Amino acid sequence: MRLDRRTFLRAAAGTAAGVAVAAGSETLPEGLLSPSRGAPLARALGDDRPVPWHALAASLRGRLVRPTDTSYPVDAQVYNQRFDGLLPKAIAYCRTPDDVQRCVDFARRHRVRVAARSGGHSYGGYSLCRGLVVDVTELSAVHLDVRRRAATVGAGVRMIDLYTTLGGKGRLLPGASCPTVGIAGLALGGGVSVFARRFGLTCDQLEALRIVTADGRILTCDRERHDDLFWACRGGGGGNFGVVTSFTFRVHPIPPVALFTLEWPWAAAADVLGAWLHWTTGAPDEIWSNCQLLSSGSAGGKTVKVTGVLCGSARTLVTLLRPLRAAVATAPVVDFVGPESYLPAMLVEAGCEGMSVAACHLPSENRSGTLSRASFGAKSGYVTSIPPDRGIIAAVDAVSFLDHEVPEVGGGIVFDAYGGAVNRVASDATAFVHRDALACAQWSFFWGTGAPHSVTAAGSSWLASTGRSLAPYIHGAYQNYIDPTLTDWARAYYGANLPRLVKVKRRVDADDFFHFAQSIPTSLA
Repeated sequence: MRLDRRTFLRAAAGTAAGVAVAAGSETLPEGLLSPSRGAPLARALGDDRPVPWHALAASLRGRLVRPTDTSYPVDAQVYNQRFDGLLPKAIAYCRTPDDVQRCVDFARRHRVRVAARSGGHSYGGYSLCRGLVVDVTELSAVHLDVRRRAATVGAGVRMIDLYTTLGGKGRLLPGASCPTVGIAGLALGGGVSVFARRFGLTCDQLEALRIVTADGRILTCDRERHDDLFWACRGGGGGNFGVVTSFTFRVHPIPPVALFTLEWPWAAAADVLGAWLHWTTGAPDEIWSNCQLLSSGSAGGKTVKVTGVLCGSARTLVTLLRPLRAAVATAPVVDFVGPESYLPAMLVEAGCEGMSVAACHLPSENRSGTLSRASFGAKSGYVTSIPPDRGIIAAVDAVSFLDHEVPEVGGGIVFDAYGGAVNRVASDATAFVHRDALACAQWSFFWGTGAPHSVTAAGSSWLASTGRSLAPYIHGAYQNYIDPTLTDWARAYYGANLPRLVKVKRRVDADDFFHFAQSIPTSLA
């Protein structure tokens, strides 16, 4: 397979799914029961009990898809093909917040497992379950208030559509590069973007949200109303506290934009990574970049490159890149710097350069969509100080090992720059705790359709061995790159903010209705 930056980002920049749109109230619609607090539901729910699905279908304004429906094989899919065997009993496409309420009430009455789905990019497959999937992709309205510089965004909006809508009105929201990622999972888990150093994380732009909680209410959360839940939803991860129906974000006027790509021979990989880490640490907030160590396996060998985006002019960017070029003894073999308007720049970052917005979708999202799903596995960690030379070499050797030992797959390690506005927020100001990072490292591998188990097993083994070799130089993990293989995952994702998150979970979902393998627990015991 060909693995360049666009392929890598399109396959790997997704997030754990959450959900999201419009109004509602804190009272229950007529006919819905407020559930009592009983034994933890997560331990009582079953997947095979008789359930009157027809009753749920009749109560919804949206549609309920069952395994006998012709659209089910596609409706049951999420982005990562490795979860195609995880088949839900029903998928509810919610058109209104009331639909979400009715799904929650129905699931509680009939003790059915629930998973919330927005973009369906959960690395752990947690936007699926064998019970009821509450899908919010039809909650996709975007309303811009230019005077307030705020946008109210439905939780089902995908990034490419959000960029198109806001960008057409001269505004941007810092968000994911992957075009098919849903806003809900991205924002609830943090949300790192090419504009993060300038404006902060996606969750840092959040002014308010509306969420259906486990007792069936729709709550409006902001700094004054349900402020503890509002705090938890800014980095606490999708699917933990309820089903979000809409977000209100602060948005920004679009600045001038310039892009760059510098690529060197693989022999310079260690030199490039070390130089980039030193350079990005001192770079101004206006520039975001990443350093990519990639293997295309037998299809194309190894690549080392640095790419990025500047909020500014191409002339300024040329000046800012001079120290990086000077720090690498080898001249780059690819050297591109150029100005770009906002939407074309986002299409480049999305891997959709030269394509229409309609084409920059999956076919299941848009009839003109030309993108494809992927099969991948990934792990992550944070670089909080510049590693010694042996740490740099460990990263380079890991990619060389993948290229040599598992040439049937593509993959590598991508280091995304933090700092700037991201790190000026206190670690306890939101649930997103990783405010001291220089960069986030993500190592991933991808395989094609029909790859034998031996190949995927070898790739998974590489993920684990790379984690061990990088362990002395990284800390924690990014909750939007949720990792089912982590043992102490809660502290890796949430660090010192975990006790407060547990307290919020216990208050709003004491019987653990919104439960999955790595959901925030109701106690630390």
